[in-house]
Amino acid sequence: MTHVIDMTADDVAAALAAGTITLVDVREDHEYAAEHIAGAVLMPLSRFDLAALPSDPEKPVVFQCHLGGRSARAVIYCAQNGLPIDTHLAGGIDAWKASGLPTVRG
Repeated sequence: MTHVIDMTADDVAAALAAGTITLVDVREDHEYAAEHIAGAVLMPLSRFDLAALPSDPEKPVVFQCHLGGRSARAVIYCAQNGLPIDTHLAGGIDAWKASGLPTVRG
């Protein structure tokens, strides 16, 4: 079984500010357009393309969605296909907002 590493909203925010991760939002276009985390790259899970994932070894990918389910599935999918991506934002954008962190609204 694939181990999914949970990252807290505060840890993701700090890593984004430091430029040490690439945040990939796996929600749908309309969700992203309505509200998203600044700096997140959109790559909806419904049309997930492993070849299109950012591949900077200095900035590992962290997945993010609404509540954490789709981002965990993205981690599992990557593991099943041999990609070393194992981390997601636990609780998704809802956890981000609950931590008082800002979002970009459509």
